[in-house]
Amino acid sequence: MLDLAPFQDLQLRGGFVIAEAHLTAQPLLDPLDRAASAQTIIRGNRFYIYLRADLDERELSVSLYHEVLEAATVAAEQPPEAVVEFNEGAFERAAQAVHARLGLASPETLNQMLAEFGF
Repeated sequence: MLDLAPFQDLQLRGGFVIAEAHLTAQPLLDPLDRAASAQTIIRGNRFYIYLRADLDERELSVSLYHEVLEAATVAAEQPPEAVVEFNEGAFERAAQAVHARLGLASPETLNQMLAEFGF
C-alpha cells in the first residue's frame, strides 16, 4: 500500500503545499455529484487531499498525480499554458501517463510532474 506519510506538509513546486493526504471510507463526489476516487480542498496554496480507502496502490498513485496537477492548475494565479485548457479527462489522461512513465507517486515524482507541466 502506498504510504501517505511522506505527503503530509509536502512542499511542491509553484509554492503549493499538500497540507494533508488521507484515506477515507466516506463516499467522495465530484462537483457534478458523481462518485469520485479522490477529492481535494484548496485553501490558498494548501491542498487537503482525500483518497478512497478501497483504492489499490496504482489507483492511489494516479489519483495523487491527478489531484495535485488539477489543484495546482486551479490554485495558480496564472496556470502554465500546458494545462490552462485541461478538463477533467485531460487531467486523468495526464495522471495516467505520468504514472506509467515515473511510477508510483512520491514527493520527488509529484514535483517532477509539476516541473514538466511548467509550474
